[in-house]
Amino acid sequence: MKYLTTIGLEVHVQLKTRSKMFCACAVEYGAGPNAHTCPTCLGLPGALPVMNQHALELTTLTGLMLDCAIAPYCKFDRKNYFYPDMPKNYQISQYDLPICVGGAVPLHDLAYPKDAQKSIATPDKKVGLVRIHLEEDVAKSFHYDTSTGVDFNRAGTPLMEIVTEPEIGSPEEAFAFLSSLRQILLYGGVSDADMEKGQLRCDCNVSVRPEGQAEFGSKIEIKNMNTVSGVRKALAYEVQRQTAELEGGRKLQQETRRWDDASAQTFLMRTKENAHDYRYFPDPDLMPVRTETLVTTARAGMPELPSAKRARFVDQYGVSGYDAAVLADDQDLSAYFEAAAAKAAKPKAIVNWVLNDLLSAVSSAGKGMRECPLPPQALTELVDLIDAGKISGKQGKEVFAEMFGSGKGAATIVKEKGLEQLSDTGTLEALVDQVIAANPKPVADFKAGNPAPLNFLKGQVMKLSKGQANPVVTSEILQRKLTAGEGPGGV
Repeated sequence: MKYLTTIGLEVHVQLKTRSKMFCACAVEYGAGPNAHTCPTCLGLPGALPVMNQHALELTTLTGLMLDCAIAPYCKFDRKNYFYPDMPKNYQISQYDLPICVGGAVPLHDLAYPKDAQKSIATPDKKVGLVRIHLEEDVAKSFHYDTSTGVDFNRAGTPLMEIVTEPEIGSPEEAFAFLSSLRQILLYGGVSDADMEKGQLRCDCNVSVRPEGQAEFGSKIEIKNMNTVSGVRKALAYEVQRQTAELEGGRKLQQETRRWDDASAQTFLMRTKENAHDYRYFPDPDLMPVRTETLVTTARAGMPELPSAKRARFVDQYGVSGYDAAVLADDQDLSAYFEAAAAKAAKPKAIVNWVLNDLLSAVSSAGKGMRECPLPPQALTELVDLIDAGKISGKQGKEVFAEMFGSGKGAATIVKEKGLEQLSDTGTLEALVDQVIAANPKPVADFKAGNPAPLNFLKGQVMKLSKGQANPVVTSEILQRKLTAGEGPGGV
């Protein structure tokens, strides 16, 4: 029997603000335990929350980037529950009037795992969203052998929750969703979305049902995933586990599980027969928010989105769809490419140098594109020298390596090393005449119909010119003279 997989994600994104959602404490990763706290984020009696307007603006911008409908007004609610990491015994969140509704995240080919990019089930798929709401993050618990410590630095950090429709059909699509979403968040500057720092986390809901069954299977939740690859592995394991249970005639129940990366398995945390009753009610300390001004501000800050940039690169620079996707995948890389291509004689020629030589050199140096020692204009200068026939492509590799290491310009290196190609036809013809006169047998073989000696003769010209003869011009002159029966000094 075939089984269908249905996946929905709840993605939590820390917003890129300087202060917390409802107080003035700094948002700083890596600070000492409980260094950034105050009565408000510690939940002390009498402390009153004050909204962070920038967090509201960033959430609105996210909604616009993802084609959400922005509610004309929204409000904040108290979500009541007791955990050690929530000292107020409630979390300020949004319930029935979230700031963003609907929308979708478009998946693109390079967002999928590399080993799945040639077998994408639904190309150009868009995963629908239910809502995006804004809330405060909770503190972070540290579990030791006999005790637990709580660090409240994270408590109160502005947190978006992005909830998908149950439209994801495989672990690979979940991987692509998170990769695509993260790219859009980075483009908008709304979050650094660093999963290692907990700035992007997600809960995965997954169910399996026999093909042909309309009703979804029992929903299994996998909590607190913090890597994209981990999400794929956990979902793949869970799909396999649930399928085996059903094939064995066993009934699945709604439950919450955790993923253990070391053992590559999920483990039961708790069964869940009914949804929690969080007893939501409007927060009496916070007024509802009208969003008209937020939308105006967000529209003014709308970036060019990755999908638009990929399409523009294809149209403007004539690059392939794949190359455009690779360039647009990294904002720093795409900015470098555009700066280098802006004044290049042949912008398309810049692409191969950026994607092959430059990326390889930057990676080997252990740097990122922001630390690249070679300015975009320097690469333009090198590529233009090659396109103009001043140096060969092979010489260009040599010049590039020295440019990257020394910081010198291409023209300076070419002059210092005497690398400029010899393209003057008069001078090259004289060299070709010498080679023809000195090699009668290869010349005779070529004229007899054997094309192989041509490369030998071209090599002799290169040797005579100390490697400076333009190979293209040299080949043209050789073929013309040998075909026309010219000898030294003309016909």
